[in-house]
Amino acid sequence: MIIRELPADERPQEKLVIYGTSALSNAELLAIIIRTGTNKKSAVTLANEILTFKENGIAFLAECVPEELAEIQGIGRTKACQIVAAIELGKRIATKPKQMRINVNNPEAIADLFMEKMRYYKKEFFDVVMLNTKGDVIAIENTAIGDLNCTIIHPREIFCKAVKKSASAVIFIHNHPSGNPTPSKEDIEITKRLVKAGEVLGIRVLDHIIIGDGTFLSLKNKNLM
Repeated sequence: MIIRELPADERPQEKLVIYGTSALSNAELLAIIIRTGTNKKSAVTLANEILTFKENGIAFLAECVPEELAEIQGIGRTKACQIVAAIELGKRIATKPKQMRINVNNPEAIADLFMEKMRYYKKEFFDVVMLNTKGDVIAIENTAIGDLNCTIIHPREIFCKAVKKSASAVIFIHNHPSGNPTPSKEDIEITKRLVKAGEVLGIRVLDHIIIGDGTFLSLKNKNLM
């Protein structure tokens, strides 16, 4: 059945307006982005095909590219770009700090800023949150990207931007593509080395948070730094 033949309150757009986004399934939300189907498939049918295109379902959308989506019959370049753009916009909204001041003693709040962005990365990314003397976030910078197993970290590169920004303190964030945030021996050694480098420069290292798949670990809370 095509969408316009459904009862008004069962059509995705109408349901969203009447009941809100939480009342819609993943396929219905995606169908709204797709907007139109084909002669043989409704937008909801196309959405379901996208969600079952890969084994990891909706998680596939987090890192997909237009060329992958265009492999699905009925999803052309325009629809593929619409979907990828919507996903990216969602990521940016999810990772944008609601306030420029964060509670540095609350690793949960810090992890929340990065979770939806970093949990799906296939490589290790090492980000630095820079703060001024009042605890305001003045910059968030990616300083290293590694392979699937490790990230090459150099104190020189890590603190270079912090010095230029006149940061008083920093918080390190990096992800584990495996989904398990348990720190490796290398993670602990690198963190201790960076803490010492920060002491020399007069920049405090407040924490190092490792992001997993929906979970995280604070090295400060575990007394590993």
